[in-house]
Amino acid sequence: MGRSRWASPLDAIFLIGESPETLMHVGSLLHFRYPEGEDDGFLRDLVADVRASPVEPPWTLRLQTRRLMRQPLHRWVEDERFDIDYHVRHSALPAQGGERELGVLVSRLHSNQLDFRRPPWEMTFIEGVGPGRFAVYTKIHHSLVDGYTGTRILQRGLSEDPDDRTHPHFFSLTRRPRVEGESREPVGDVASILRSVSTSVTSLPTVARTLVETQLRRGQTSTRAVTSYQAPMSILNGPTGRSRRFATQQYELERLRAVARARNATLNDVLMAICAGGLRRFLDDLASLPDRPLVAFVPVNVRAPESEGGGNYVGATLVSLATDVEDPLARLSAIASSSRAAKARMRGMGGDAVIAYSALLLAPAGLQVARAMSGLPLPGPLTLNVCISNVPGPTKPLYWRGAQLEATYPVSIPGHSMALNITAQSYAGTLNIGFIGDRESLPHLQRLAVHTGEALADLEREAGTA
Repeated sequence: MGRSRWASPLDAIFLIGESPETLMHVGSLLHFRYPEGEDDGFLRDLVADVRASPVEPPWTLRLQTRRLMRQPLHRWVEDERFDIDYHVRHSALPAQGGERELGVLVSRLHSNQLDFRRPPWEMTFIEGVGPGRFAVYTKIHHSLVDGYTGTRILQRGLSEDPDDRTHPHFFSLTRRPRVEGESREPVGDVASILRSVSTSVTSLPTVARTLVETQLRRGQTSTRAVTSYQAPMSILNGPTGRSRRFATQQYELERLRAVARARNATLNDVLMAICAGGLRRFLDDLASLPDRPLVAFVPVNVRAPESEGGGNYVGATLVSLATDVEDPLARLSAIASSSRAAKARMRGMGGDAVIAYSALLLAPAGLQVARAMSGLPLPGPLTLNVCISNVPGPTKPLYWRGAQLEATYPVSIPGHSMALNITAQSYAGTLNIGFIGDRESLPHLQRLAVHTGEALADLEREAGTA
């Protein structure tokens, strides 16, 4: 990666969308256990070592075009006055703190806007999490690094060897050289961005035909591909402020896989089903469950498996959550059917075509965002209610200078007319789910996390896998 680069069109969307109420940064909360015989002195030494280590792009890049955010052309350049002490912080929970206090701190940290005069990322080391444990909260603007790339950096920045005390830190890594013949992604230089735009334009007839076929199915059952106009109005679709609530859950991955095998579904189908079950109970408790099924906005990775990532290169689709269905197995079946129909629409498309199709499918959501921001009773149906994303993570236990990573929780983006974002990441046989929501729209977010666990137990019981 060079010392400067142009932002891709998708990167620019996250910069255009940045506002005091809609903060376009993503984060992660990592739980670590101290090496045997170590205590908080280990963490202080680790922080000191991090601050003394070299820092490589993209972590040294600031936004040259920050004074005019709402325009499509943005450029990242080297920050000649880069200050590692600004980006790396050390904090502690109150005495006798724990998971609740950690969630409050992360909620507060995630509510603060990044400073675009500097490279837009921060890392906070947190002690006092519990006996023998510490946490690290990192936030990065989505235009600089997307979730896929962040996961790959995590894998490369930690070691599988618990005795490794010299492995480079996350931001000391240089990007892997591109192998000859490897496909290029539309990030980094103007030529590749123009190639992406050109490819998208040439694929528009096919994309448009697919989109028209999808939209003509409007009004059919949830077993079909969801159109851009099927989402019901809900408390998830109002205006949002900048304050956030954050909650977490961790499950053994095999529990979800067992249900998937028993019901001829995918792991992602089961994830959406437990989220749907949790939302059904959560909204019902608030007397706010819509009569029609909620619709999930589901990001779709279009990178090649060997890609190291870079800027944003991701599509999206819409899936019915069947929250109007009471029976857990019938709800899972409806979600799986809707998901298969959505995937079938994109089958055979290249990455740029998937992105073009996604943009056209989601374009009507702009009206619901405008309606939420303005408070005006603008006409028109809704496109989506909630974002649910699943990011595959490391499969083996990882260590940071001997400290074992126990869990990695994503912290994503809620915004106007989408007050809730649920992102899951797999790690070493577990599925770690981060729930991030608008503080005013969604009271008691931890209850949603608890209801999600109850929904998984219901599915296991009905599927006979408990």
